[in-house]
Amino acid sequence: MLPLMPVKLLVLNEHVVTELLDLPSCIAAMEDALAALARGEVHNPLRQAIRAPGAAGLLGLMPAYRAPFYALKEVCVFPGNPKRGLDTHLGAVILHSGETGEPLAIMNASAITAIRTAAVSAVATKLLAREDASVLAILGTGVQGKSHRDAIPLVRPIREIRMCGRDGSVEEAVRGADIIVTATNSREPILKREWVAPGAHINAVGSSVASARELEADLVASASLFVDRRESTVNESGDYLAAVERGAVIRAELGELLIGVAEGRKSPGEVTLFKSLGLAVEDLASAALLYEKARVSGRGEWVEF
Repeated sequence: MLPLMPVKLLVLNEHVVTELLDLPSCIAAMEDALAALARGEVHNPLRQAIRAPGAAGLLGLMPAYRAPFYALKEVCVFPGNPKRGLDTHLGAVILHSGETGEPLAIMNASAITAIRTAAVSAVATKLLAREDASVLAILGTGVQGKSHRDAIPLVRPIREIRMCGRDGSVEEAVRGADIIVTATNSREPILKREWVAPGAHINAVGSSVASARELEADLVASASLFVDRRESTVNESGDYLAAVERGAVIRAELGELLIGVAEGRKSPGEVTLFKSLGLAVEDLASAALLYEKARVSGRGEWVEF
């Protein structure tokens, strides 16, 4: 038997991930990943959530395969973390060779999640918002609020940004806004239909479980609804599930718009809504991009494993 060769494992901390995963390249990577999903080139099972009795948070497992990689994001979600000065999402993205199974890299999941989530919202905004959309309202001032503040102006000519935290008026922030981002930890609706201007585009990213929602059911039902993935939405989205009885219908996945098999916005006055749940293939695409950038630049730590 030939002696086993030591595996070199790349380790990327939060700071290196943030430096290497720039938004423009991440937006392009998300477009590519979502298009591949729509073409059937990706295996992306539903996430598994492990909720231990008495625990303050949960452990989520998000696996995916797209040649030539397997990836797994394991992430703990602890809603009380911001009071401790921590992100609510903490964990790692593990990248494996799809040919041999060798572990190739372990990367900070918080930084990847923050950047790739905003990048996907930027893709949705690029596809669905009016070309002249210039007023951006962001509900939530945490990690996702800040990353969306950086991402959305890359795809639309934003001239005004309104950031609304817990103590602000949601109605005042969103009245007249062309683009609205909901990036909160709320479990009950905070955004009402009557506050949203005709022609607005909404990126709803804060709620990713069936038991929580940020949007009023009438708003979801009346908007043109687009998603990252149908299967995830009908199983995991409280915003969608609470609006089904009101007539909510998923028009298309973002990937279907990207490959030209579905239509996006049909009129200037239409309210479009992107319900983001986050997909493992997005983490895989981010990790693959980071792996290549680190390999070329020599960044990160390469250790025997």
